Amino acid sequence: MERLTELGYYALSRHPVTPRELAAEARFADEIGLGTAFVSERFNVKDAAALCGALAGATEDLGIATAATNHNTRHPIITATMGATLHELSGGRFALGLGRGIAPQWQILGLDLVTGAGLRDVTGLLRRLWAGEMVIGHDGPAGSYPLLNLGVSLDPPPPVMLVTMSPRTLELAGEIADGVVLHTYFGTEATRRAVDCVRRGAERADRDPASVRIWSVVATVPDDLDPADRLRRLYGRLATYLQGYPDQLMRANDWDPADLERIRATAAFGGARGPIDATATADELAELAEAIPDAWVADSATGSPAECAATVAGQFDLGVDSVILHGATPTELAPVVEAYRDIRPAAAAGLPVNPGRMA
Repeated sequence: MERLTELGYYALSRHPVTPRELAAEARFADEIGLGTAFVSERFNVKDAAALCGALAGATEDLGIATAATNHNTRHPIITATMGATLHELSGGRFALGLGRGIAPQWQILGLDLVTGAGLRDVTGLLRRLWAGEMVIGHDGPAGSYPLLNLGVSLDPPPPVMLVTMSPRTLELAGEIADGVVLHTYFGTEATRRAVDCVRRGAERADRDPASVRIWSVVATVPDDLDPADRLRRLYGRLATYLQGYPDQLMRANDWDPADLERIRATAAFGGARGPIDATATADELAELAEAIPDAWVADSATGSPAECAATVAGQFDLGVDSVILHGATPTELAPVVEAYRDIRPAAAAGLPVNPGRMA
C-alpha cells in the first residue's frame, strides 16, 4: 500500500488522554498508510518527548513531529538533546515543531513569553548544536549561555517547523523554518493568506519559497460518529479555541466580533467548567452549535467519507503541501483515507516521510 506522506493526524486527540493508546493507534495509522503522527503537548500526561519516543519505537515508517512544543519550557541543550535523540531513534523521521503558546499560560507559570526574536534565536542555536558546533558566550533573545555543546554532529539535522497563525510569524517561518503547521478552522481565504505569508517570507530571505513545507489542519468529523460526539469535535473544539486565543483566530479569518459576543453570551460558553470540548454536556454543545455561524466550520471535513476526502483534497488547491486530519483517530479516519486514495491529487504524491522536508 502506498504511503500517503502528505496526510497526517494528531495523536491522542481525545479527552481524556490515555497515553497507553498511542502505540496501537500509531501502528494502525502506519498500516492504513497515513504519513505523519503529530503530537500536541499538554502539561498533564502529554509530554512531547516521551510520546514521540514511543511513536518512534512503535512504528517503522511513520513520520513524527511535535506540533507544537515550546522552547521556553526547556533549556536549549535539553531541546537539542531531545531533537537529536528522536532523530536517531526514528531513523530520521522526526521534525521539531515549535510554537508561541498562549501568553497568559506563560505568565501563570512564570516563564518568559515566546517572541519571534526568540524563535529565530533558538532555531539558529539548535542548528548550530546539531551541526556539532561548540557555542561559546551566546547572549540573545533565547537566553544567555556560557557554553553549549552537544558533542555530536547530525547530517542532516532534524527539520524545524513553526506552528502559528499570525502573519508576522508565518513570514518568519518562511525565513527560517523547514516547515509550517497552520491552524484548525482556517477558512479558504485564511489558508490562502497564510500560504502567501510563508512564501513571501521565504522570498525576502532569498530562499526557494517552495522549499518550505506547509501543512494545513482540517477538522475531520465524519457522519458515522455519534451525533453528540460530532458536535463536541466540531463546535466544542472550536469553542475551546475561542476560550484560549479568540483574537488570533478571529483576525486570521476576518470573522465578525459581534458573532463572538453572541457565542460568549451563551450559558454553555459563559458557564464553562474548563475546556469546552472536554466538559460540555450534550445540551451545551447543541447550544453552541446553534450560536456558532455555519461559515466558521464550513471548511471542515464533514459528511460521508467521500465528502470528507473531497474537502481534504481541496486543500491542495489553496497552495498547501500537506494536510493534517484533525480530531479523529486513525481507526475513524480509515474510510476517509480509503476514499481519498481514489481522488488523490497527483501533485500531492512523492513527499518525504519526514514532515519537515520537501525533498
